[in-house]
Amino acid sequence: MDIIHISAECYPAAKAGGLGDVVGALPKYQKMLGHSASVIMPFYHGKFSRENKFSVIFSGFARLGHTNFAFNVLTLDENNLGYDLFMIDIPGLFDRENIYSYHDDTERFITFQIATLNWLNQREIMPDIIHCHDSHTGFIPFMMSKVREYSKFEQVPTIFTIHNGQYQGQFGFDKLYFLPPFHSYFNGLVEWHNLINPLASAIKCAWRVTTVSPSYLDEIGYSMKGMEDLLRQERGKSVGILNGIDADVWNPATDPMLEQKYSIKNITEGKAANKEVLCKQFNLNPEKPLFTFIGRLVGEKGADVLPEIIYNISKFNPGEQNILVLGSGEKHIENSLLHLESEFKGSYCSYIGYNEKLSHVIYAGADFLLMPSRVEPCGLNQLYALRYGTVPIVRRTGGLRDTVIDIGDGGFGICHDQCSAFDVLHSMQRAKSFYQKKRDFNKIRKQIMQIDHSWNKAAQDYIELYQSLKS
Repeated sequence: MDIIHISAECYPAAKAGGLGDVVGALPKYQKMLGHSASVIMPFYHGKFSRENKFSVIFSGFARLGHTNFAFNVLTLDENNLGYDLFMIDIPGLFDRENIYSYHDDTERFITFQIATLNWLNQREIMPDIIHCHDSHTGFIPFMMSKVREYSKFEQVPTIFTIHNGQYQGQFGFDKLYFLPPFHSYFNGLVEWHNLINPLASAIKCAWRVTTVSPSYLDEIGYSMKGMEDLLRQERGKSVGILNGIDADVWNPATDPMLEQKYSIKNITEGKAANKEVLCKQFNLNPEKPLFTFIGRLVGEKGADVLPEIIYNISKFNPGEQNILVLGSGEKHIENSLLHLESEFKGSYCSYIGYNEKLSHVIYAGADFLLMPSRVEPCGLNQLYALRYGTVPIVRRTGGLRDTVIDIGDGGFGICHDQCSAFDVLHSMQRAKSFYQKKRDFNKIRKQIMQIDHSWNKAAQDYIELYQSLKS
């Protein structure tokens, strides 16, 4: 099959979160299964664009309302990603450093979708499957089926994956004219609750809707920012497929970012070496259990409870543990975390920002990973932690529920039910007790490194879903 993924992110070209990791790995594993898989994404003027060379394979125009934007389709001159990557360069909209958070994001991503279909419209080869990811590509299933200009795609099956239903991209009817002309009879297919909503449009128009874990599919039926009724209506065409991780990138035995590579055979020495590096860098004690948090500092991830957690456990259990936070997000959370550093110097530190290398070393050197998420559609961090022998401490929600079983239930992680400082602190106390039982602790670390969360199964699940639409 010829499979085309369309996304705003794709690691290593552009990544803001798990979406980038998924789109950067799934097509590679689908190609390993013998299929043709490629990715189309915007061309951002960031680090990846500066460090690589590209060739233009197509030039055209994308009309956004009353404005025509010229665009080029670029490919890598040297591609070792394991799949074809096509990047849409639209001067005036995407010639910027960041992926999101611009005032004209609506215009940017609608134009990207139009340019993508305009290019595909010129190709002689018809894809077998168009797989769209999150709201930034949400109008593509609608345009393929209801815009006359793209009528050749009407019988091409579309898959739409919800990576995070909290971000829906909705806007007012005053911008409806941004979309290519279509009959007003179909207005209802792009509208939800009196707003134009690309996420809702994709759920209505895609042939199949997937979520990135089975539990998340259940949860969004009763908690998705006003879209619950729609999800329940479309449940019959929806399926939850658990994400995987790229086992080539996330492999402590070959990871070039680590201080010392390791496998199950030398896990104790390997993790100790990486922990030593972390503790030296952040002035922490390597003899103490190291708790870490990696991710966006936002309420969705439960990061707003971190300052209370850090204060209480450091104040009332001084010298018993180390805590290291890596991430960025809401300024009041960042400021609160930075403020605590002076008070608990030597047992707590934070790195505000994004650092891919540091994240790998943290997964390798940490003893425990905190994930108190309020919303976690799948979660990849806990899968990375397992791969590196780091015990996850998670709230039972979404994909965390599907992938982490509590040690008290015969499992390998530590789980709690609420996103509260009390629940997390209780779990951390359990973790410290577990850490002292060295034989059991080391046995679990070896066990979790052997759990297979690679993309092999998920890639095959998607292939079977695609094939069910072609038969």
